[in-house]
Amino acid sequence: MERNLQLAKQLNVAAWIITGAVLALVGLMRQVKIPIPDEWDLSFLPPFHATLNALTAVVLLIAFYFIKQKNVRAHQRSIYVAIGLSVLFLLSYVAYHFTTPETLYGDLNHDGSLSAEELAAVGTSRVWYLILLLSHIALAALILPFILFTFIRAYTGQVEKHRRMARWVFPVWLYVAVTGPIAYFMLMPYYP
Repeated sequence: MERNLQLAKQLNVAAWIITGAVLALVGLMRQVKIPIPDEWDLSFLPPFHATLNALTAVVLLIAFYFIKQKNVRAHQRSIYVAIGLSVLFLLSYVAYHFTTPETLYGDLNHDGSLSAEELAAVGTSRVWYLILLLSHIALAALILPFILFTFIRAYTGQVEKHRRMARWVFPVWLYVAVTGPIAYFMLMPYYP
């Protein structure tokens, strides 16, 4: 047990380092653009990201089902898949945003700015999109370390602590996974 607690402490430090690195990358990706060859077309990535988020949501629901059925091994496997999908999403998402200009909701002419006419055309739907997007981004940033900590608790045999954390981490993670594809579908008409 003492060995597991020491491992948990080490993994917690790693979780904070990973969280810090991810947040730094996400903060930089809007400011730094890495040029790529003109013939590279990365337009397939936003729907890929939405698909990964949707799959993560489905797998999280499957993991929830398995744990309610007391099938711990299937639950563990499902969580490994959900984490794998989330890591793949994160790597692809950051790479995309480091190389591609941001798409703005309502930017019908794809010039990277919103005119008064474009703002008028989208009306209050832009406000709803921004509320959804900002809640998605804020909760994704907030929940990342807690997903890792919840996983660490289970991995190191701290089952009761894992359960207590998972009760609130799961719905927030699920919300983030579900709102990602919704935000994509709302933004889809404005991709170049």
